[in-house]
Amino acid sequence: MQTFAVPHSPDFSRRNRYGWLQMLVVGLLLAAGCFYGIGLYARQTALAELEKEARSSANLKLAFLRAVLERPRSLPLVLAEDQQVIDALSLKTPEAVDRLNRKLARLVAGTSASVLYVTDASGHAIASSNWQSPQSFVGSDYAFRQYFSRSMAQGAAEYFAFGTVSKVPGLYISRRVGPADKPLGVVVVKSEFQDLENDWQEDQRASLVADQSGVILISSIPAWRFKTLAPLPEARRQSIHDSLQFGDAPLQPLSLTTVARFTDGLRLVRGRLPEMIRKDYLEISQDVPTTNWKFLYLVPTEPAIDAMTREMRLVTVSVLAPIYLLVAFVLWRRHAASLRMARVRANQLELERRVAERTLDLSMARDRLEAEIAGRKETEARLQVVQQELVQANRLAILGQVAAGVAHEINQPVATIRAFAENAEVFLERHDVGMARDNLGAISRLTERIGAITEDLKAFARKGRTAPEPVAVGDAVSGAIELLRSRFAGRLDALVFHAPSQRVLVKANRLRLEQVLINLFQNALEAVEAQPDGKVEVHVEVGDGHVDIVIEDNGPGISRDIRPQLFTPFTTSKEKGLGLGLVISRDIIRDYGGDLTVESGAAGARFTIQLPKASA
Repeated sequence: MQTFAVPHSPDFSRRNRYGWLQMLVVGLLLAAGCFYGIGLYARQTALAELEKEARSSANLKLAFLRAVLERPRSLPLVLAEDQQVIDALSLKTPEAVDRLNRKLARLVAGTSASVLYVTDASGHAIASSNWQSPQSFVGSDYAFRQYFSRSMAQGAAEYFAFGTVSKVPGLYISRRVGPADKPLGVVVVKSEFQDLENDWQEDQRASLVADQSGVILISSIPAWRFKTLAPLPEARRQSIHDSLQFGDAPLQPLSLTTVARFTDGLRLVRGRLPEMIRKDYLEISQDVPTTNWKFLYLVPTEPAIDAMTREMRLVTVSVLAPIYLLVAFVLWRRHAASLRMARVRANQLELERRVAERTLDLSMARDRLEAEIAGRKETEARLQVVQQELVQANRLAILGQVAAGVAHEINQPVATIRAFAENAEVFLERHDVGMARDNLGAISRLTERIGAITEDLKAFARKGRTAPEPVAVGDAVSGAIELLRSRFAGRLDALVFHAPSQRVLVKANRLRLEQVLINLFQNALEAVEAQPDGKVEVHVEVGDGHVDIVIEDNGPGISRDIRPQLFTPFTTSKEKGLGLGLVISRDIIRDYGGDLTVESGAAGARFTIQLPKASA
């Protein structure tokens, strides 16, 4: 009978607390899931908005960089055609050089260039805008600089390097003076970027310019200058170091790792440098026009993501709170309804208990009546067993008579054959060939009669392995039983064959299969010989592609000592047995692709012959 919790009982209170606890857990899980999803969405939204703002800022900084690059580029072009420059390189008189020095100083004062100087064809500076400074370039040899050699060979060059005299890095823009076959010298303007870097530092975001090798040339973070975006090959690093392009800078790589990569030169990087206050950065990468440089703009992502996440989670809380209150109200109403239903149910259970007490006597009377009926059925079952035993005894008597008849049928022809043989011997001594031939004919006819009786025994005695063929299981079992009748006369009724409803065929040889069956039947019959209700049952079970012939007996079973070696030669529990029957039987079954297995317990033994199924 189903039971219900009574209102105000401990079980009812426990269920009530469990319901509220369940609602709290589900609410917390839902809130956690919402917060997690909102966090992901806020991150994507913040990154998208941050990308727009970062690209706008990057474009402005890149435009400023282009302006800084373009202003000094016209000076070498103009000065390469200037007559004073040509005169100073051609005449090299003190007056011509002095006029050129003063002109270069005036040009630097009116432009954003850092320094202007002119070298002769051998690479020595003959005039410079800082000719009066202690760090004057006049007299310095710049033949080893790439901007000098490339200008002499190609007519113009741009080269970013560390100043050998000023120790300040900058972009060197050079142009050859004179024709290629007879150059007079090179005009060089150096542009430095301190003002640009100071301007980039105002928004407190990392802005930097790297060349084609990944070396950082310009940076809003001074400590990053002449570091690399990625480790340089040793040969390339040594080549740059030998050229003194960046002085003795170690060219160490920045600790920037890619977290995620997007399209249009956008990626999320993570830095682990002391100069980087934030951890994750959104990197904008753009090519610098008219150069082989790349401009990188790093924007911290955490402030934008945190702000967007806080905003969205606040909106989520404002939406979920009313929903939670509504759910709590609904649950409270359901709890009140459950309380009323529990009271009604408790009253109903009390009524059912009283009805059950009143009907207890009727139930006990019914049980006594059922016990009497069961006793009568048991008596009827015993009567049926007695009747079956009488039938069994009758069958044994009939089998004994059949066995005696078979013995008589064989003994009588044998005695007659002996008489005819003795008569034939006498007739031969008398030379009465005709009478001897008649006696021999009679002997032949009698042997045919005996042969008909013993045909199955002679066929069974044949030896040798034969090819598998379709064999009817029912015929093989019946033939084996017939061959055992003389051996177990009067006891063969203990063997019961449950013939299948349809004809079942297996791949084997009938004579060899009968040999196996006779061996197993004989062992089973001997095992149940001492049992008062000894019984051997034979079943045929058809499976998927195979057929099982099962022989079960209710004898004492197989001893645990010999069970593991049951199919080992010379293992037997019989005093006069050789222990070869089961070994030979399993070998025969395995010859035809099957197997012979055994199961044994206190209730008897069970042998299973499994053979491949054959088609008609």
